[in-house]
Amino acid sequence: VRTSESMNGLRMSWNIWPCSQQDASRIVVPLGCLYTPLKNTEALQLVEYEPVMCKAAGCGAVLNPCCFVDFRLKSWTCPFCLQRNPFPPHYAEHITESNLPAELLPHCSTMEYILPQSVCTPPVFILVLDIALIEEELEQAKDSLQQSLAVMPQNALVGFITFGANCFVHELVSGTMPHSFAFRGTKEYLAKQVSYQLGFGGQGGNPGRQTAIASRRFLMPVAECEFMLNSLLDELSRDSWPSSGFGRRPQRCTGAALSIALGLAEATYPNSSCHVALVVGGPCNVGPGMVVGEELAETIRSHLDLQKDKPNARYSKGAMKYYADLASRAVSNGFSVDLFACSLDQVGLHEMKVLPDKTGGYMVMSDSFSMSVFKDSFRKMFDCDEQGYLNLGFNGKLEVFTSREVKCCGAVGGLSSLGKRSPAVAEQEIGEGGTCQWVIGSMDRNTTIAFYFDVASQQASTAGDKHAFMQFQTSYLHASGRKRLRVTTLSHRFADPNTDIALGFDQEAAAVIMARYAVFKCENEDPHDVLRWIDRMLIRLASRFADFRKDEPSSFNLRSEFSIFPQFMYHLRRSNFLQTFGTSPDETAYYRTIILRENTMNSLVMIQPALLQYTFEAGPPQPVLLDTCSLKPDVILLMDDFFHVVIWRGEKIQAWYDQGYHEKEDYANFKVLLQAPAADAKQILADRFPAPKFVQTNAGGSQARFVTSKVNPSNSGMGDGQSDGSTVLTDDVSLRVFMEHLIRLAVQS
Repeated sequence: VRTSESMNGLRMSWNIWPCSQQDASRIVVPLGCLYTPLKNTEALQLVEYEPVMCKAAGCGAVLNPCCFVDFRLKSWTCPFCLQRNPFPPHYAEHITESNLPAELLPHCSTMEYILPQSVCTPPVFILVLDIALIEEELEQAKDSLQQSLAVMPQNALVGFITFGANCFVHELVSGTMPHSFAFRGTKEYLAKQVSYQLGFGGQGGNPGRQTAIASRRFLMPVAECEFMLNSLLDELSRDSWPSSGFGRRPQRCTGAALSIALGLAEATYPNSSCHVALVVGGPCNVGPGMVVGEELAETIRSHLDLQKDKPNARYSKGAMKYYADLASRAVSNGFSVDLFACSLDQVGLHEMKVLPDKTGGYMVMSDSFSMSVFKDSFRKMFDCDEQGYLNLGFNGKLEVFTSREVKCCGAVGGLSSLGKRSPAVAEQEIGEGGTCQWVIGSMDRNTTIAFYFDVASQQASTAGDKHAFMQFQTSYLHASGRKRLRVTTLSHRFADPNTDIALGFDQEAAAVIMARYAVFKCENEDPHDVLRWIDRMLIRLASRFADFRKDEPSSFNLRSEFSIFPQFMYHLRRSNFLQTFGTSPDETAYYRTIILRENTMNSLVMIQPALLQYTFEAGPPQPVLLDTCSLKPDVILLMDDFFHVVIWRGEKIQAWYDQGYHEKEDYANFKVLLQAPAADAKQILADRFPAPKFVQTNAGGSQARFVTSKVNPSNSGMGDGQSDGSTVLTDDVSLRVFMEHLIRLAVQS
């Protein structure tokens, strides 16, 4: 499993596959995989020539190690359509059993092609800044934008739009006086209208060379406009549109500003490497996409308001439809839309989440623009590799090829369907289904897509040692200005009557695949129904793969291949991905968007946080159970749940700290103990995107809730727990009670 992930960036829920549809229905957990298209894989072959492709009509698979090669006839057989193809002359001339091209070497199951004669435009970043902020917040946001300009590649094109009650597109050419073009905030703008109003629309605003030259005032290379844009930001002040009066919200036309940004990109650089980055500090309350009224007395909608369709939720459906239309515009051009929202109240991420979900853009949420969550995340978006190129792939298209025994049901992640039908498409749809090709506006090294498959065979095959084949082709625009194609091919063995399919179960990948499926179902179903669906799946899985005697819970024994899977499901049920109590719709949207795009290990940390224990005993920190029994008075704990990094000190440790023992030379070992978790937390904060929130707390402290809400309440004050560790008062059932119920239901007749 680890080898496949390090070589191909791919993990399967089942590494031995059921050989028929009936067998596939019995394994309960979906047959799926988690694929990271741009993962820095080991020994990746990077070549600069055109791939050799299958010539069969409707196929298009690329030559790979799974192909059967006839060295005498100098031909290869495609494992997907079984078409025989002759090798190109320069291959046929040199190929022998001992002299194989890279594509046929077993360790080159992942290849990346730099396509010749494919030159694309530099990356385009359109920065959309909310200026209806209070002065302190606006200064912090401007500071982050200026810092990002310093680290952007010098050839990257940048545009600048501000909005409050109205929207302004700023010219970036050096001159005696800065110019900006104003747009009303009360209407949506299409590309033709934007280009016409900015003065380069011509006879209908068709994109072309003349348009690109005329629009250069608004989209310029960083090297040429950095001074001008910094000057603009220095002089930028809060929106001067007259306030409606006391007790009313500042006016924001967020929806109109996004439509103008997309219109500018569509009119100038369609189908290119474009990011629209929205930096917003409050809800849209003017024009299309508004989510709340101007009166502060009208609170922004909560989950309960949405469920009961209360008056303050009346804007949500219209706003969601509007932002979905904007997402469709972005998808059709391969753009991505990033949302950076910082506010103590909600800003409308619930309605806007369709933009990053469909385009592969980022979503970052924080309380303030002064916090490191925003500042570090915004800066990291422009991180570059050793060659000085952005760690991003733009305008990606991902296509799946399968052999005849397997069909693709769909994909879940930051992507959109392109509606391409092929023999690889299954009738059942999961996520973005009914297609074999998807578009991903933006990808980084961690962007991971979950694919779901179905077995096409109605009956089990009698032939032994039968394999299924899959190929993932990801074409994208590299930041260097060249188009690339990454091809990953793999084969999987079908189970035969003598094979135990359970031996191929990957608990970690299966937990993430189930979590994504559950989060996707929450978009269209009641979360309580999704919880019951998870419970039924878990009971069926335990009944299928555990050893027990009917109606005897004490005889229950779950196989080692499945031993921690129920634990993952227990924590998933309690998580903010499925539970909406105590969270706002914006928070729920944020958590769900992040888990749908992160890699396997990061997703597991979100589902079941990691907990490390630091003590006076020598040696590295020890991982401990995510349980109340770990909350001891004489230890320090470091908890990582991806969104937060928390250092928790026990009562004794905190008392010694308050008395200043760490400042005395005789207690140097105590000072070292305090520094160890801080150093590890600093490393996590430096490496992760989005940057997590750092919390320092102690037993009984107000922020200890970040830890106590995540741990298993084995000692909940109800008389069913252990005596060591802390007591957490909660109505949640403990993992032990959860497992007792699971076992009882699994063994019953």
